[in-house]
Amino acid sequence: MYIEIGAFDAKAKLSELLRHVQQGQCYTITIRGRPIANLVPSDHNEQHNTHNAIENMRAIKKIRGVSKTKIKEWINEGRRS
Repeated sequence: MYIEIGAFDAKAKLSELLRHVQQGQCYTITIRGRPIANLVPSDHNEQHNTHNAIENMRAIKKIRGVSKTKIKEWINEGRRS
């Protein structure tokens, strides 16, 4: 769950926010109510990227009807690029 905080308040309370982030809290920093950035624990992005990679592999697994010849063509095209 992301907590919204204005940029001015975030700047004034940065040390406090960082302590909360260490404990797993996530913040969305806003300017005039518009989201500008997220303040998240550093391993959060790593977990997100891992999740996306797994989902992409699952999607690839669902592709059917591609022949070995076509796959070899794609590999060769990639080597030429």
